[in-house]
Amino acid sequence: MSEQDPLVGQVEALLFLSSDPVSAAELADALEAEEEAVAGALDALEGELEQGGRGLRLRRVAGGCALAAMPEAEDAARRLLAKPRTPPLTQAQAEVLAIVAYLQPVSRPEVARIRGVASDSAVSSLSERGLIEERGRSRFGAVTYATTTLFEKLFGLSGLDALPDPSQFDPTPGDERELRERLLKAGEQRAE
Repeated sequence: MSEQDPLVGQVEALLFLSSDPVSAAELADALEAEEEAVAGALDALEGELEQGGRGLRLRRVAGGCALAAMPEAEDAARRLLAKPRTPPLTQAQAEVLAIVAYLQPVSRPEVARIRGVASDSAVSSLSERGLIEERGRSRFGAVTYATTTLFEKLFGLSGLDALPDPSQFDPTPGDERELRERLLKAGEQRAE
């Protein structure tokens, strides 16, 4: 830890205590410090963790910073934490999550039109798991959904602009045609 700047240690302590990523502004508010000084402390902490042979790294995810295990400990961490705390996503949940992530805010009827089947159960499950949340109402009064910071954290995204480019996927020609038609149709209906 930096002997020259006690702010670095305070920032590290707050990141350790927080289960969610914390922005420099939030840290500055909690520490009653200037945001620029906190940003400098974050940079210093990141350097110390990288250079100091420590087991933690500073990760910039979901619009903030969080402490994470060093990549070299990943296999051991997987073995240690092998018991799943929550069941994996079902195919339906994964499809709904992808639709919400890329088209947010989006309503249940829009999700159902894109998938071609009712998605109420998947939407409810994702909402209960904290991966999506209500984000208002459509012009027709339907509740709209968007992803949460927990979604960004769990998927290691620094923000929604870090979502993979869907054009980089390699679907079969039939799947690609069907997906393109559904998305175009959904886009046209949203524009109306």
